[in-house]
Formats: sequence, C-alpha cells, structure tokens
Amino acid sequence: MVEDNYLAYLIRDGFPVADGHSLIIPKRHVEDYFGLTPDELLACDQLIRSARERLIEEDESIDGFNIGINSGAAAGQTVFHCHFHLIPRRTGDVENPRGGVRNIIPGKGNY
Repeated sequence: MVEDNYLAYLIRDGFPVADGHSLIIPKRHVEDYFGLTPDELLACDQLIRSARERLIEEDESIDGFNIGINSGAAAGQTVFHCHFHLIPRRTGDVENPRGGVRNIIPGKGNY
C-alpha cells in the first residue's frame, strides 16, 4: 500500500500500462462506481489528487494522466470490486494520444 485514508487506499497496479500506474480502491466492498457513497467518492478523489502530486514530484517526464473506471463486464471489468486507475502519461508514449479514453473502442478515439 502506498497511501490510505479512512475510506480508501492506493496501491501500484500489478500489471501496469505505464510507470506509476496506480489503483485507488474503496475499503468497503462495492461492485462498481455507481455503488459508492458521496463520502467514498471524496475519499477516492483525495487519493487520486495526492497520488498525482506525488508522481509529478517524483517523475518529471509525466505530462498528463488518464483516470479510468471499468463498470460492468461489457466495459471490461474483470475485478468486481470498484477501483480507479490513475495512469501517468508521457509525451510520445503512444503515436497519437488524441481521444484518450475514447480509444477503448478501436477506431472511435480519433475524431
């Protein structure tokens, strides 16, 4: 565990897509984002923001972030305990980053 608060915790992803890829996980078992309480959302957001600041301080090559949540099997969720992905991005890490999270459906990210 990298950090925690009273309702959530942050770990590094076991299968990172980028250096610093982190998971923010509510402590209470809840299947997906839509089951979180307002307090849990705030606790997760606090860890997302804190992790962002720490990662930027530790790695000057970070130029941006993707924040993602998979909700439901059709959306790619395979672990049915809510978690947020915080993925640091660096200029040049992909050929064309335009569209960001829209690229989860091939051909739809470039508009």
